[in-house]
Amino acid sequence: MGWYLIAASESSWGTFTFYSVMVLIGVNMIILAHEAGHFVVARLCGVKCEKFYVWFDVFGWKICRFRWGETEYGLGVLPLGGYVKMLGQEDNPARLREELERAKAARAAGEPSAEARGQTSPDSPDSADSSASETIDIEAAEQALFDPRSYLAQSVPKRMAIISAGVIMNVVFALGAAVIAYQIGVRQFASGVGAVVPGEGAWKANLRIGDRIEEIAGKPVYTFYDLKSAVSLGDVGQGVSMLVRRPGVAEPIRVTAMAEQGSIAPEIGIGLPRDTSLVEKFPVFPGSCAARSRPEFQGGDRIVQIEDVPVEDYSDVDAQLARHPDKPLKFLVERRGEPRESEVEGPPVMERILIEVAPAPMRRLGLVMQMGEITSIQDGSPAAEVGLHAGDRILRVDGRPIDDPMTLPDQLRRQANEGGDPRVTLTIKRVGEEEPVEIDVPMREVDTFDSVVSRDSPVSLPSLGVAYRVLNRVRAVLPESPAAKAGLKADDVVVKAELILPDKDSLESLGLGENARYFLEEEPPFEFGEGEDEWPFVLFALQRMLPGTRVKLEVEDGRTFTLSPVEDADWFDPNRGLLFDVVYVHRRATSIGDAIRLGIDETTNSLLVIYRTLKKLGTGQVSPKGLIGPVGIVGYAYEKAMEGPGEFLLFLCLISANLAVINFLPIPVLDGGHMVFLAYEGVRGKPPSERVFVGLSYLGLALILLLMIWVLGLDFGCIARR
Repeated sequence: MGWYLIAASESSWGTFTFYSVMVLIGVNMIILAHEAGHFVVARLCGVKCEKFYVWFDVFGWKICRFRWGETEYGLGVLPLGGYVKMLGQEDNPARLREELERAKAARAAGEPSAEARGQTSPDSPDSADSSASETIDIEAAEQALFDPRSYLAQSVPKRMAIISAGVIMNVVFALGAAVIAYQIGVRQFASGVGAVVPGEGAWKANLRIGDRIEEIAGKPVYTFYDLKSAVSLGDVGQGVSMLVRRPGVAEPIRVTAMAEQGSIAPEIGIGLPRDTSLVEKFPVFPGSCAARSRPEFQGGDRIVQIEDVPVEDYSDVDAQLARHPDKPLKFLVERRGEPRESEVEGPPVMERILIEVAPAPMRRLGLVMQMGEITSIQDGSPAAEVGLHAGDRILRVDGRPIDDPMTLPDQLRRQANEGGDPRVTLTIKRVGEEEPVEIDVPMREVDTFDSVVSRDSPVSLPSLGVAYRVLNRVRAVLPESPAAKAGLKADDVVVKAELILPDKDSLESLGLGENARYFLEEEPPFEFGEGEDEWPFVLFALQRMLPGTRVKLEVEDGRTFTLSPVEDADWFDPNRGLLFDVVYVHRRATSIGDAIRLGIDETTNSLLVIYRTLKKLGTGQVSPKGLIGPVGIVGYAYEKAMEGPGEFLLFLCLISANLAVINFLPIPVLDGGHMVFLAYEGVRGKPPSERVFVGLSYLGLALILLLMIWVLGLDFGCIARR
């Protein structure tokens, strides 16, 4: 329930209550639409509906009820759905008929009825050993079977229409929600690249920051959600074919990236696209070099120039930050100014401000880890041209041993970018070869930087286009460093790392006040299993933590060390603490016809997403750990409600469409299961036997209960998603 507490803390209780009510109404409208479908079609077929409830009135408990005509309407106490109770509704009509015949035979033989013996319920203790024929209400059973307004008295096609109406109404609701959403207008993350994970499919295919992905497998994609769904649910065996529009390139290019199995689903390793504007609420990271700059950056500032280089999009920002991480940089920003009285009605007044930002030293512990083998080669890179392969190990660079595998990318950047020798000689140890070989590699200019953004990521060497492992075994300890003072030694193997948040005094020195909570997200401990080299991720995660963060390390022999990092004098973080906003796409229908077209597309895609997800769950391409339960759904609904009414309606469209598909699966106790039994009855002329029906129903119920336990375990963190 962490989302609940965060939401409450981020806004006033009045705002929180408003969005909570909005979510409550929206989610229950989906339930209401489903049950209304059953109800309306049942009434059209002449069936008497005795009850119509949203939520379940377990043990007869209900929040409210009222009667209108012959139907009781109410709100139950268990908020997990709803139901319509029809006259004669019996999950297995064969059982009802069999029990009715036995009850009639018993009555003809003169045996006392259950009512005569004071038995009013088959669940009462005195009736535990009695037969079903003694407990059945013969009059009610006869009415259920033979009353023309009974559900069981209807033909198979009519009963099919009643059962399927709930699912159909969910599809109609999804369509209506999507149409209204596009009439209002929606804002979603754009389909682009704001980060590339070293060594993964997008990195290997040489996708670049700033690329905009327009098609996947020949189908257009408009949002980052579309992009991720197309990758994770697509046919990834032959790679993901993309049409990419790249800044500075006139024509779109075709790129094929191999998707790799992530913890939940296949991924190509990209992050959300970034804008040149800074985040409105927090434009800089507290305590960073950007935060110490004067004049200060403000939310919404748009970077238009760095030094003397104009900035058109985020790829220009990324290039300048990557080229000059160790130099002060002057940022020209465009900021909305205060309007003058004469211009109140006109366009906003924009002013330009020059802000210089100092280099940002990397925080280090003084550990030099062992370098591992090359894991990946980038397409079209210098390394690919000279024939380097995954599995090769770099032993020396220009005849010198590697000082530190973490600082090697920056060392070669300086050589490639700052007038040094554009070629480098690598001494390589190849798999299966006894003697190392020397290979001359032409380096390219470094105009991007790859921060490690996922666990177990390799380190990227942009000047060559290779990614290599950094092991969690210590090769050396720098003199007078925190690690040396703590007693860490060469050949120690780090098996666990934990980032410890700053103490109260450190936080107060930053002057964050109550805003500190936004930057106090704890990273779970990093446990290094066999073959998992998370040291680069730990080190880069440390750079994204508040000043005063400490690191607790555990080594293989059980010793633990708590270290306070120090700033490196010659290694710098290119980002400098600037927080860039995400690129959005705004979609709004130009007419009612356009809204209907967009709504149909959205609903169709939502239906196909859950169908493809279920299919990929069956093949193992998608992990069941990616599922969410009712708690997760409510949490996501709250987030979407805060984003805006259009975004919230699109989320309701997705949930309603998903409910339609899931509820129509051929599983007993679901509507789809009832449709299967009705189809059987229509073909055979009689319902399935009680033994078959009961067995399958219990099996279906067990599957549903197991699924609920699983998703609730994921929602509450009892089951790890990774």
